[in-house]
Amino acid sequence: MNAQKVLNLMFTGFIALSFLLLGRANANPYSSLEQSNLDKAIYCMEILESRNDLKPLQRIDILRRECYSDDFVEHSPHISGGREGLFNLFSSRYKEYPELSMSIKRSASEGDLVWLHLHVKRTPDSRGAAVIHIFRMKDGMVAEHWGVGQPVPENPKNKNSMF
Repeated sequence: MNAQKVLNLMFTGFIALSFLLLGRANANPYSSLEQSNLDKAIYCMEILESRNDLKPLQRIDILRRECYSDDFVEHSPHISGGREGLFNLFSSRYKEYPELSMSIKRSASEGDLVWLHLHVKRTPDSRGAAVIHIFRMKDGMVAEHWGVGQPVPENPKNKNSMF
């Protein structure tokens, strides 16, 4: 085989390998269940913390029907009473902070767990808080929640963003 044919074969192989690797790099890393859980958790979090175009009772109704299971377990120590405790807290929060908002900075899903890293702001001009939520999903509903958060400081001790 002459040198030109060898180069052509090598080039063709390189192109084929590139397309194969590119296809894998762009492939969804999640199973269909994990993607469904992630999509549902994001949808529910948007209703809970960002859909100010909906009336508070509409939001709670959607959350009750579509998002949180009847036997929802809450692990945050400042929320009592399972899902109704969560809904009561947010009903009050919607009145006190009608411009409550959040933006998702990172998200991940593995098995029945979903993680969301958020920037939550009670008012548009506040620094807000960095929040991480972990949800256990069951049958397309949030079955369990763990959450941690910390305020975004005015004068951080380093130049790294919390997001």
